[in-house]
Amino acid sequence: MSQNSDKMEKQKAEIPEFDWITLNTEMEGYHLETTKEKMIRKFKENPFVPIGCLATTAALCYGLWSFRTGQRKMSQYMMRTRIAAQGFTIVALIVGLGMSAIKPK
Repeated sequence: MSQNSDKMEKQKAEIPEFDWITLNTEMEGYHLETTKEKMIRKFKENPFVPIGCLATTAALCYGLWSFRTGQRKMSQYMMRTRIAAQGFTIVALIVGLGMSAIKPK
């Protein structure tokens, strides 16, 4: 019985009890990016995509409001503007992806 308990004690001693502590000490020099920092970095990398998204949202909201108030011409104009803003956003996204693929790391 004492032999089995000695073997179990040796196995327990070999396996670290808190693996996360060693992982934490190994990653000490690394900085993990917060959500806010990531959003700011992405905006700086390609500012036209968020601008296009905001323009699309604004055109959609104003177009829906115009539709509700009975301004048919303005509603049609804003829906066409929304399509143009969506196209701008997609083009900005594709250009940003192309630039990031070409950029050396």
